[in-house]
Amino acid sequence: MITALWLVSALSALVYGAFWVLAPVSPLRTVIKMVPVAALALIAYLTGPQHGVAMLLPAALALSAVGDGFLAGDPKRWLPLGLASFLVAHLIYVALFWSAGGPSGLSEPVRLALIMAAPIGGVGMLAWLWPHLGAMRGAVSAYVAAIVAMLATSLLLPWTAWPVMVGALAFMASDAILSADLFRGAKIAGSERLSAYAIWALYYGGQAAIALGLMRLDL
Repeated sequence: MITALWLVSALSALVYGAFWVLAPVSPLRTVIKMVPVAALALIAYLTGPQHGVAMLLPAALALSAVGDGFLAGDPKRWLPLGLASFLVAHLIYVALFWSAGGPSGLSEPVRLALIMAAPIGGVGMLAWLWPHLGAMRGAVSAYVAAIVAMLATSLLLPWTAWPVMVGALAFMASDAILSADLFRGAKIAGSERLSAYAIWALYYGGQAAIALGLMRLDL
Protein backbone atom coordinates (compact mmCIF):
# COMPACT_ATOMS: atom_id res chain seq x y z
CA MET A 1 0.00 0.00 0.00
CA ILE A 2 2.81 2.42 0.86
CA THR A 3 4.43 1.89 -2.55
CA ALA A 4 1.08 2.54 -4.22
CA LEU A 5 0.68 5.79 -2.26
CA TRP A 6 4.16 6.96 -3.31
CA LEU A 7 3.17 6.28 -6.92
CA VAL A 8 -0.11 8.18 -6.46
CA SER A 9 1.77 11.11 -4.97
CA ALA A 10 4.48 11.24 -7.64
CA LEU A 11 2.19 10.63 -10.61
CA SER A 12 -0.43 13.13 -9.49
CA ALA A 13 2.33 15.71 -8.97
CA LEU A 14 3.58 15.03 -12.49
CA VAL A 15 0.06 15.28 -13.94
CA TYR A 16 -0.61 18.55 -12.16
CA GLY A 17 2.71 20.03 -13.24
CA ALA A 18 2.36 18.89 -16.85
CA PHE A 19 -1.30 19.66 -17.51
CA TRP A 20 -2.91 21.71 -14.73
CA VAL A 21 -0.37 24.11 -13.28
CA LEU A 22 -1.53 26.93 -15.61
CA ALA A 23 -5.12 25.73 -16.07
CA PRO A 24 -8.03 28.00 -15.08
CA VAL A 25 -9.34 27.77 -11.53
CA SER A 26 -11.75 24.86 -11.11
CA PRO A 27 -12.76 22.31 -8.44
CA LEU A 28 -11.00 19.53 -10.39
CA ARG A 29 -7.75 21.50 -10.55
CA THR A 30 -7.96 22.10 -6.81
CA VAL A 31 -8.41 18.39 -6.07
CA ILE A 32 -5.55 17.37 -8.38
CA LYS A 33 -3.24 19.91 -6.72
CA MET A 34 -4.08 18.64 -3.23
CA VAL A 35 -3.55 14.93 -3.93
CA PRO A 36 0.29 14.76 -4.10
CA VAL A 37 1.01 16.18 -0.65
CA ALA A 38 -2.13 14.67 0.89
CA ALA A 39 -0.76 11.27 -0.19
CA LEU A 40 2.56 12.12 1.48
CA ALA A 41 0.65 12.93 4.68
CA LEU A 42 -1.06 9.54 4.57
CA ILE A 43 2.27 7.78 3.95
CA ALA A 44 3.81 9.56 6.93
CA TYR A 45 0.85 8.62 9.12
CA LEU A 46 0.89 4.96 8.12
CA THR A 47 4.65 4.42 8.31
CA GLY A 48 5.46 6.21 11.58
CA PRO A 49 4.38 5.78 15.19
CA GLN A 50 0.84 7.14 15.37
CA HIS A 51 1.50 9.17 18.51
CA GLY A 52 3.84 11.79 19.92
CA VAL A 53 6.37 13.78 17.91
CA ALA A 54 6.03 11.50 14.87
CA MET A 55 2.47 12.79 14.36
CA LEU A 56 3.82 16.25 13.61
CA LEU A 57 4.99 15.17 10.15
CA PRO A 58 1.58 14.02 8.82
CA ALA A 59 0.02 17.09 10.46
CA ALA A 60 2.39 19.48 8.65
CA LEU A 61 1.87 17.68 5.34
CA ALA A 62 -1.91 17.63 5.75
CA LEU A 63 -1.98 21.37 6.47
CA SER A 64 0.23 21.93 3.42
CA ALA A 65 -2.28 20.00 1.28
CA VAL A 66 -5.03 22.27 2.63
CA GLY A 67 -2.86 25.26 1.72
CA ASP A 68 -2.46 23.83 -1.78
CA GLY A 69 -6.23 23.77 -2.08
CA PHE A 70 -6.56 27.42 -1.09
CA LEU A 71 -3.75 28.54 -3.41
CA ALA A 72 -5.33 26.65 -6.31
CA GLY A 73 -8.23 29.11 -6.13
CA ASP A 74 -8.44 32.82 -6.83
CA PRO A 75 -5.45 34.36 -4.99
CA LYS A 76 -7.36 37.59 -4.32
CA ARG A 77 -9.86 35.58 -2.29
CA TRP A 78 -7.94 32.62 -0.91
CA LEU A 79 -4.32 33.79 -0.56
CA PRO A 80 -4.65 34.80 3.14
CA LEU A 81 -6.06 31.37 4.06
CA GLY A 82 -3.37 29.66 2.01
CA LEU A 83 -0.67 31.65 3.80
CA ALA A 84 -2.24 30.82 7.16
CA SER A 85 -2.28 27.09 6.40
CA PHE A 86 1.34 27.05 5.33
CA LEU A 87 2.36 29.31 8.24
CA VAL A 88 1.01 26.76 10.73
CA ALA A 89 2.61 23.92 8.73
CA HIS A 90 5.99 25.67 8.91
CA LEU A 91 5.65 26.14 12.67
CA ILE A 92 4.88 22.44 13.06
CA TYR A 93 7.97 21.63 10.99
CA VAL A 94 10.02 23.93 13.26
CA ALA A 95 8.80 22.06 16.35
CA LEU A 96 9.51 18.71 14.69
CA PHE A 97 12.98 19.64 13.44
CA TRP A 98 13.95 21.12 16.81
CA SER A 99 12.71 18.01 18.61
CA ALA A 100 14.65 15.70 16.29
CA GLY A 101 17.78 17.86 16.13
CA GLY A 102 18.12 20.16 19.11
CA PRO A 103 20.66 22.89 19.90
CA SER A 104 23.76 20.66 19.92
CA GLY A 105 24.32 21.33 16.21
CA LEU A 106 24.97 25.01 16.98
CA SER A 107 28.44 24.06 18.17
CA GLU A 108 29.43 23.02 14.62
CA PRO A 109 30.85 25.97 12.61
CA VAL A 110 29.48 24.73 9.27
CA ARG A 111 25.95 24.35 10.61
CA LEU A 112 26.13 27.70 12.39
CA ALA A 113 27.23 29.49 9.21
CA LEU A 114 24.42 27.91 7.20
CA ILE A 115 21.86 28.73 9.88
CA MET A 116 22.99 32.37 9.97
CA ALA A 117 22.64 32.58 6.18
CA ALA A 118 18.93 31.65 6.33
CA PRO A 119 17.64 34.88 7.95
CA ILE A 120 19.91 36.98 5.74
CA GLY A 121 18.19 35.52 2.68
CA GLY A 122 14.76 35.95 4.24
CA VAL A 123 15.32 39.58 5.20
CA GLY A 124 16.71 40.36 1.76
CA MET A 125 13.66 38.85 0.06
CA LEU A 126 11.26 40.66 2.39
CA ALA A 127 13.02 44.00 1.79
CA TRP A 128 12.70 43.49 -1.98
CA LEU A 129 8.99 42.70 -1.69
CA TRP A 130 8.17 45.29 0.98
CA PRO A 131 7.09 48.26 -1.19
CA HIS A 132 4.63 46.01 -3.05
CA LEU A 133 3.02 44.15 -0.14
CA GLY A 134 0.48 46.76 0.95
CA ALA A 135 -2.00 45.36 3.50
CA MET A 136 -0.25 41.97 3.34
CA ARG A 137 2.95 43.25 4.99
CA GLY A 138 2.19 41.79 8.40
CA ALA A 139 1.06 38.41 7.08
CA VAL A 140 3.98 38.05 4.67
CA SER A 141 6.49 39.10 7.36
CA ALA A 142 5.16 36.42 9.70
CA TYR A 143 5.29 33.87 6.91
CA VAL A 144 8.87 34.72 5.97
CA ALA A 145 9.92 34.44 9.62
CA ALA A 146 8.28 31.00 9.84
CA ILE A 147 9.88 29.58 6.70
CA VAL A 148 13.29 30.98 7.68
CA ALA A 149 12.89 29.27 11.05
CA MET A 150 11.93 26.05 9.27
CA LEU A 151 15.06 26.14 7.13
CA ALA A 152 17.28 27.06 10.08
CA THR A 153 15.97 24.28 12.33
CA SER A 154 16.24 21.73 9.52
CA LEU A 155 19.98 22.40 9.62
CA LEU A 156 20.08 21.12 13.21
CA LEU A 157 19.05 17.61 12.17
CA PRO A 158 21.60 14.77 11.90
CA TRP A 159 23.53 14.91 8.63
CA THR A 160 21.89 11.60 7.65
CA ALA A 161 18.69 13.63 7.31
CA TRP A 162 20.24 15.78 4.57
CA PRO A 163 17.18 15.32 2.30
CA VAL A 164 15.20 17.34 4.86
CA MET A 165 17.69 20.21 4.62
CA VAL A 166 17.60 20.15 0.82
CA GLY A 167 13.81 19.93 0.90
CA ALA A 168 13.48 22.90 3.25
CA LEU A 169 15.73 24.97 0.98
CA ALA A 170 13.71 23.94 -2.09
CA PHE A 171 10.48 24.85 -0.28
CA MET A 172 11.87 28.30 0.55
CA ALA A 173 13.04 28.79 -3.05
CA SER A 174 9.59 27.87 -4.34
CA ASP A 175 7.99 30.43 -2.03
CA ALA A 176 10.49 33.08 -3.10
CA ILE A 177 9.61 32.58 -6.78
CA LEU A 178 5.89 32.56 -5.97
CA SER A 179 6.17 35.74 -3.90
CA ALA A 180 8.13 37.50 -6.63
CA ASP A 181 5.39 36.57 -9.10
CA LEU A 182 2.44 37.47 -6.86
CA PHE A 183 3.70 40.75 -5.45
CA ARG A 184 6.14 42.10 -8.05
CA GLY A 185 5.04 40.37 -11.23
CA ALA A 186 8.60 39.06 -11.66
CA LYS A 187 8.89 35.81 -13.59
CA ILE A 188 11.81 33.54 -14.47
CA ALA A 189 13.17 34.76 -17.81
CA GLY A 190 9.90 36.67 -18.16
CA SER A 191 8.02 33.39 -18.63
CA GLU A 192 4.87 32.58 -16.68
CA ARG A 193 5.20 28.93 -17.68
CA LEU A 194 8.80 28.60 -16.44
CA SER A 195 7.90 30.25 -13.15
CA ALA A 196 4.89 27.99 -12.64
CA TYR A 197 6.91 24.86 -13.40
CA ALA A 198 9.72 25.94 -11.05
CA ILE A 199 7.34 26.81 -8.22
CA TRP A 200 5.58 23.46 -8.41
CA ALA A 201 8.68 21.32 -8.94
CA LEU A 202 10.59 22.93 -6.06
CA TYR A 203 7.56 22.81 -3.77
CA TYR A 204 6.58 19.20 -4.37
CA GLY A 205 10.19 18.04 -4.52
CA GLY A 206 10.86 19.86 -1.25
CA GLN A 207 7.89 18.32 0.53
CA ALA A 208 8.75 14.83 -0.74
CA ALA A 209 12.39 15.23 0.37
CA ILE A 210 11.33 16.44 3.82
CA ALA A 211 8.91 13.52 4.22
CA LEU A 212 11.44 10.96 3.01
CA GLY A 213 14.26 12.35 5.14
CA LEU A 214 12.19 12.44 8.31
CA MET A 215 10.79 8.98 7.79
CA ARG A 216 14.38 7.70 7.78
CA LEU A 217 14.85 9.06 11.31
CA ASP A 218 13.69 7.30 14.45
CA LEU A 219 11.31 9.99 15.69
